[in-house]
Amino acid sequence: MDISLSDDQEAIRDSVRKVCDRFGDEYWSVCEDEKKFPFEFHKAMADAGWLGITMPEEFGGANLGVTEAAIMMHEVSASAGGYSAASTIHLNIFGPHAVVVHGTAEQKERMLKPLIAGTDRACFGVTEPDAGLDTTSIKTFATKVPGGYRVTGRKIWTSSGQVANKILLLTRTTPKEQCKKPTDGMTLFYTDLDKSQVEVRRIPKMGRNAVDSNATFIDDYFVPDEDRIGEEGKGFHYILHSLNPERILVGIEAVGLGRGALARAAKYASERKVFGRYIGQNQGIQHPLAENWTYLESAYWMIMRAAHLYDTGKPCGAEANAGKFLGGRAAFEACTRAVMTHGGMGYSTEYQVERLFRESILMRIAPITEQLILSFIAEKVLDLPKSY
Repeated sequence: MDISLSDDQEAIRDSVRKVCDRFGDEYWSVCEDEKKFPFEFHKAMADAGWLGITMPEEFGGANLGVTEAAIMMHEVSASAGGYSAASTIHLNIFGPHAVVVHGTAEQKERMLKPLIAGTDRACFGVTEPDAGLDTTSIKTFATKVPGGYRVTGRKIWTSSGQVANKILLLTRTTPKEQCKKPTDGMTLFYTDLDKSQVEVRRIPKMGRNAVDSNATFIDDYFVPDEDRIGEEGKGFHYILHSLNPERILVGIEAVGLGRGALARAAKYASERKVFGRYIGQNQGIQHPLAENWTYLESAYWMIMRAAHLYDTGKPCGAEANAGKFLGGRAAFEACTRAVMTHGGMGYSTEYQVERLFRESILMRIAPITEQLILSFIAEKVLDLPKSY
């Protein structure tokens, strides 16, 4: 069993790293402090052709697998940009998957090409304030009218909504209580985000401030028929196709973030002298950092296994969820240890690890909590009764 990267995969890793290396600590500090979207980084990744890594070639993509996307996103989050860099381009990788699979030829041409070229930026309108992770309980409703739909509702944690001109929007078109199954009656749209008609209100938050998160208020907003993806009422089933890739990519981004923080900690420990010796000589410093490495390494290969299973058409739900769980935990521990290794300077912004620490908690919360992951594994792998 060969678990090493191929020459082509190593070339992807090296090429992505070269782009990321052009954007150092100072760039990302400014983006974080000024809450400024990383337009230059987004454009550089688009110009290098990376925004379409999993998209069809006929629309400008590379038509590669989730494994290659994972390799790419690991390098992005391991760079100076951390999870902010990953979040800048994350939606491009598998957010439009429903369009690829269920869109018409006209929709693919119209929707995918500008996304891959970087001229369009999209956000994801799924989560709602009251529903949370219970997606079947969303209340945003699309009422059929001549030529399209009138949409009213609220979305929350809409990442990059301040700079996006498109939104992938999940709505109800049939009330939940009228459906045979709670997963029925939802419809998916990919449409313009017209901020003269939709209010997108930025949410102040702990970290990853270069990429905005928002509360989105939609009131009687018209969406044309041609922006509906697939059949009415099948929207939930369409987004299911992208859930395992999302778990894989978030997990690998977490590992990259943790590895970046660990590298900073090891470098500091090799240079910092206290009481006449480098602190990296002390086992009290060495052992926790070595332990972080072991957890990050194990998470990495669990996630790569999940990506391989997905790309070869095999079930990967347990592995994708476990990888996201392990990656999130390992990243949080590594980023915490990086701050502790720096001591008092870890609390300053100079060494960047406080920024990575603030970002690391996010992967333990979103896009799915650790508790739901464990409930899923208990039910689907251990054959325990469903708990919710």
